[in-house]
Amino acid sequence: MYGIQHTHYQVNFHEQASSIGFLNLKFDYKILFWVTLSAVLFGLISNLFSELSHSIKSIAHKHVKWKYAIPALGGIIIIALTYILGTTDYLGLGVTTQSGVGNSLVNAFKPGGVDNFSWFWKIVFTVITLSTGFKGGEVTPLFFIGATLGNVIAMHTGMPVDLFAALGFIAVFAGATNTPLACTLMGIELFGGEHVLYYAVACFIAYYFSGHSGIYTSQRVSVSKADLTDHLNPKNTLKHIRENKNKNKNKENEQAN
Repeated sequence: MYGIQHTHYQVNFHEQASSIGFLNLKFDYKILFWVTLSAVLFGLISNLFSELSHSIKSIAHKHVKWKYAIPALGGIIIIALTYILGTTDYLGLGVTTQSGVGNSLVNAFKPGGVDNFSWFWKIVFTVITLSTGFKGGEVTPLFFIGATLGNVIAMHTGMPVDLFAALGFIAVFAGATNTPLACTLMGIELFGGEHVLYYAVACFIAYYFSGHSGIYTSQRVSVSKADLTDHLNPKNTLKHIRENKNKNKNKENEQAN
């Protein structure tokens, strides 16, 4: 009604393989195999992003006494990294670049559209920025990280680049936010329903392998991911689990010393 539009991400790959009974969910065994392996990596990267974000913030507040110095140090590091890498591709949300070429969310859906370590540098830039006091979002950067990682995986395995960029887009976010079902539905909304089986496999496996971690520490955890029969205190949050884990590590270190 207001003429507002959003960026469209095109997945042109169409399945020509087996289907599951009356559901008519087409899939290829080779692609499904790589989707499964990739989903494990997507989950681990989700965990890495979340843990780095919380750890750097904690370290900064613990060791930097003058709190105003924290964002100053963060800004200096970001400026230095930008000059060292010689690119501004990792600044901002990363949906597009000024020139239209380079590392961006849009280009992640194109073969060879991004560098092999673009996902890594986006993690570094985003984590440092948010952990040192600057305000911004994790959502679009996580989309960028997942899509570029999916692109790189596809380029090295011969899988469809646009499909794996889409899978990374939703699966890394699913792992970082612990929302596999919502991200599966988001995949259908953004990329169409043809590849829903791959979406679900990628999102739920990534969710599992992200562990009890996430960018939203107030999320409650009532069931252990490691053992579905192990029901936890429903009042437990990711923050509580993280604090207990750190306490146990400190106790082990004290006993070792």
